[in-house]
Amino acid sequence: MTLGFLFFPFFGFGFVLYFLPTIIAVIKSKRDTVAILLLNVFLGWSVIGWIIALVWAAKQDVPSVVR
Repeated sequence: MTLGFLFFPFFGFGFVLYFLPTIIAVIKSKRDTVAILLLNVFLGWSVIGWIIALVWAAKQDVPSVVR
């Protein structure tokens, strides 16, 4: 067996886990998907930034009012 074959599932799982807030935002078609992605990329390495992005992605969008 090669080490690359054993390393890929762990790397793939970590990649998906790191970008979980962005994946949730895309699935839910959030208005602020790009902002959530940027927060996830730049502050996702800190636990607080990742949790904020996750909560933001999971939260319901407030309907926009047209005047």
